[in-house]
Amino acid sequence: MAGKSGKVNKAWLHDHVNDPYVKLAQKEGYRARAVYKLKEIDEVHHLLAKAQVVVDLGCAPGAWCQYLSRRLGLGKADTVAESDGPTPKVVGVDLLPMESVPGVQFIQGDFQSDAVLQALQQAVAGRPVDAVVSDMAPNLSGHAATDAARMEALIEMAVDFAQTHLRPEGVMVAKVFHGSGYDPLARLFRQTFRQSKAYKPKASRSRSAETFLIGQGLRM
Repeated sequence: MAGKSGKVNKAWLHDHVNDPYVKLAQKEGYRARAVYKLKEIDEVHHLLAKAQVVVDLGCAPGAWCQYLSRRLGLGKADTVAESDGPTPKVVGVDLLPMESVPGVQFIQGDFQSDAVLQALQQAVAGRPVDAVVSDMAPNLSGHAATDAARMEALIEMAVDFAQTHLRPEGVMVAKVFHGSGYDPLARLFRQTFRQSKAYKPKASRSRSAETFLIGQGLRM
């Protein structure tokens, strides 16, 4: 077992070191290669073109928050000063700590807890949310049915939040995994949004079971 584990770790390290997205993230100052998943989704589907308020669930270590901060022009005093409308806002939530990102409000805690949900509601301060993006995943137990149920519960809560806080034309992006829990989540997106689709960006490794569900426009 130890030998097999060592081979797996060496293979992962080799792939990581030679990964073009890892190198690009380092060059462009992003904390993780995962940023290019959201970036491609945004560029292909034009999800954040007019976004002013975005909630990032499962945001640590902060690469998506970095992209959102840059995309919305946060952390630039001249941009904020020249704006005639409300200041753009990004709120990130994660169980793990995250180093600060310019213009991003971070809430550390369990998204499934009442305290964090209340803090998140206070952070958006009654403003309609333009986009909810989720890179959340539960701690995996190794038991497929248990992990699928945990993932489903997590995304269901994220969708509930989106239904309550998104503007009618708002968008949601959520990482999910193919497997026994995928179909219920895909169905939930179809029931919740007028348009829904699954998309696997190039930065998502081919051997990974992950894909991203995209929902646009709430069904009223």
